[in-house]
Amino acid sequence: MAQFARSPVTAVLGPTNTGKTHLAVERMCGHSSGMMGFPLRLLAREVYDRVVAIKGPHQVALITGEEKIVPQGALYFLCTAESMPVDGDFAFVALDEAQLGADPERGHVFTDRMLRARGREETMILGSASISRVVRSLVPEAEIISRPRFSTLSYAGAKKLSRLPRRSAVVAFSAEEVYAVAEMLRRFRGGAAVVMGALSPRTRNAQVQMFLNGEVDYLVATDAIGMGLNLDVAHVAFASLRKFDGRRTRRLTVSEMAQIAGRAGRHHQDGSFGSLGHEDGDSAFTPEEIEAIEAHRFPPVDRLYWRDGQPGMDSVGQLIADLETRPDRPELSAAPEAVDLSVLKRLADDPLVVERAKGKKQVERLWAACGIPDFQKLGADHHARSVNRIWRFLSEGHGHIPRDWFAQQVARLDSVQGDIDTLSGRIAAARTWSYIAHRADWLAHPAEMAERTRALEEKLSDALHAALMQRFVDRRTAVLLRDIGQNASNLPVEIDPDGTVCVDGETIGRLDGFRFSVDPATRHQDRKMLLAAAERRLGRILRVKADELLGAPDTDFALMDEAGQAPGISWQGNIVATLLPGPSLLSPEMRLDRALLTLGQDVQKQVISRLSTWFDGQKEKHLLPLVKMVASSSEPEVPAVVRAVFAQLADAAGVIARTDLDSALGHLDKDQRHLLRRAGIDIGVLDIYHPGLLKPGAARWRSALLAARLAKPCLPLPQPGLTLIKAGDKSEQMGARIAGFRGFGEQMLRIDMAERMARTAHEVIAKGEAFTAQSPQIVSLGLDEPSFLQLMRLSGFRPVEAPAEGGANWAFRGRQKARSDQQKPRGDGKRTAPAKRGSDRAAPASSPAPVANHAFAGLADLLARNG
Repeated sequence: MAQFARSPVTAVLGPTNTGKTHLAVERMCGHSSGMMGFPLRLLAREVYDRVVAIKGPHQVALITGEEKIVPQGALYFLCTAESMPVDGDFAFVALDEAQLGADPERGHVFTDRMLRARGREETMILGSASISRVVRSLVPEAEIISRPRFSTLSYAGAKKLSRLPRRSAVVAFSAEEVYAVAEMLRRFRGGAAVVMGALSPRTRNAQVQMFLNGEVDYLVATDAIGMGLNLDVAHVAFASLRKFDGRRTRRLTVSEMAQIAGRAGRHHQDGSFGSLGHEDGDSAFTPEEIEAIEAHRFPPVDRLYWRDGQPGMDSVGQLIADLETRPDRPELSAAPEAVDLSVLKRLADDPLVVERAKGKKQVERLWAACGIPDFQKLGADHHARSVNRIWRFLSEGHGHIPRDWFAQQVARLDSVQGDIDTLSGRIAAARTWSYIAHRADWLAHPAEMAERTRALEEKLSDALHAALMQRFVDRRTAVLLRDIGQNASNLPVEIDPDGTVCVDGETIGRLDGFRFSVDPATRHQDRKMLLAAAERRLGRILRVKADELLGAPDTDFALMDEAGQAPGISWQGNIVATLLPGPSLLSPEMRLDRALLTLGQDVQKQVISRLSTWFDGQKEKHLLPLVKMVASSSEPEVPAVVRAVFAQLADAAGVIARTDLDSALGHLDKDQRHLLRRAGIDIGVLDIYHPGLLKPGAARWRSALLAARLAKPCLPLPQPGLTLIKAGDKSEQMGARIAGFRGFGEQMLRIDMAERMARTAHEVIAKGEAFTAQSPQIVSLGLDEPSFLQLMRLSGFRPVEAPAEGGANWAFRGRQKARSDQQKPRGDGKRTAPAKRGSDRAAPASSPAPVANHAFAGLADLLARNG
């Protein structure tokens, strides 16, 4: 064994939060030079930043396996325990977390540094009070100083994840468990920062910064946070009390529990610890464990692991033998076979390796190669193959790894695609190449390759941080949960010009008019929370919008009559009211959209009044004939029979089939019919209507009001300007009928055009000319022959055969009350066949007189008067 160095040594021992590390940093900065060793690269980086702030970047160095920042003339070195230059000359030396000497995997490193690393003027050993006995035995010259904890650590019981207090850290012992807990916290609490030992310092710092800045209130970590990382944590919750230690899954020791739980409460702020779930079962603390943690009483450590820190390098065999030498002190135990020794033994079985490892320099080089950490956790066999390849480069030629080959290995990792595990795997591989790049004697251009690996690790770390945030952080939920119960004035609300609503910079939805809609990307379980947040914070903005509506010009309002939708009124393109059945067709109920119901009753009444004013203007503009019909139906000076016609016509929205009013029209005399015509009403053969109500604007309003009266959706209307359309499905036919069309076969013709064709037919036939589907008027209209035949039949005409020099020709002459294809009895009781195609019966010389009260009688009378 190596002889222990003799110099002033102080062992500062005690529980967590006793200020041991802070004391050591202050002591080091008071010396002309110094070095501190830490258990984690993350902790070394944290203290490095603190010392740089005190001494400046040119005097401070950072040395870890994957990172080396060594300014020329640096005086203060912050290192991982494995990277401490033990043979360096420093005025001050400190080793942090010395109790890790009892760790089976890395304990021999900490034991060796505790025994051999000494400062010229002062040496400090920092650790748990549990190693005081073994320190006193191994380092008898050390002065042991105990420090009490600054704050109280108490047990808070078991808590459900959804009830964890803010500023809590949840500790898990596998990546899968960390991810599962973080995912649950994202759902319940808006997210969590994730800290694991495998993260790069850049990713870890970015995650911790989110927690420190209050962007998230929870931290999910592995037991790496127990190694002195300084976090503002009020409560530590254990997701489990069992961990896999590399050999087996076991329950944590009380010391390990205390080391982790001690992260709660910093300086004079008290902290608490507990478990997740129930207070029974294997994941619960026992009363004895709770008492020991709260009182900081732990079983003493009797033995530390040891391995020769200065093995002989004359041959590979001697190196292995020295590394396997057992200690001769009862306080020390032989360290289990570490990864580097396992790799060395496997390489020693390769004759080529043994042949090249000749001489002390080559053996040292081989041992250095075996010390490449297995960051990817691939196992000794796989890792040995990778080390063997590196060794072969180091043992031939100039002893340098080929530049192109090294660059190619780095380039293979240069991708930010993939999930969290994929990115973490690439970072682990990048750490291996970063470790190699910082061995200046292994590469021809080490500075260039170190910069490449640094840039790669930063790039992958940024991508991993973004992936962790995307998966485990919902900042919007975190912001809203944090401010639940506060007044709207305490939370900044912004509305973008496109209507996007942002709360404290986070989009929660969109405001279209008065209607708020939740962001479509929101998870189902978060929708109620966002709606509640909007309801609390949009009141003032909606009131401002209401004022804008009350003062808006008429051009900002419009009728909403889309097919399949309930009729309504929109403002600036957004619906504000729905039309429902009211006292009459022209007086529907205006029901405000539910988004406006959050406004006060007085504001709602003002909005209804403004909409009613606009609606009255639209009636005057588009439905004036209908308004006059309604007025005439109640005027005393108008004859009762005429008022009845006005009332029925108004109830039908100004367009009605002739057959529906035949009985009423039969009671009208000539003067009374004149009253109807003077009101602009056309009494046609098929329909009775006011031409002004066939205009597109009037048709839209009539359709909407009829839909409102029936509490039905609006029907599709024909395109404005069309006079002939195809007969579509049932809803399209109903909409066209409301718009003033009548169906004839597979086509629908606007009723005013149908009446015009009926008049034209009468005029042509009166001249003794034929009127057929080939007549110019019909051809130009586009009416096909079946539709033309039905139009003529419904108008009271019948087809007869007329002789012509060119052969048979069809003409419409006269009219008959019965259908043309029906038989009509003769006076002698016999029946005669109707006129039809191919008949040799001559057509009558003239049309028979109109039958009283028939539909054609009105046409004949009208044509005679216009005549």
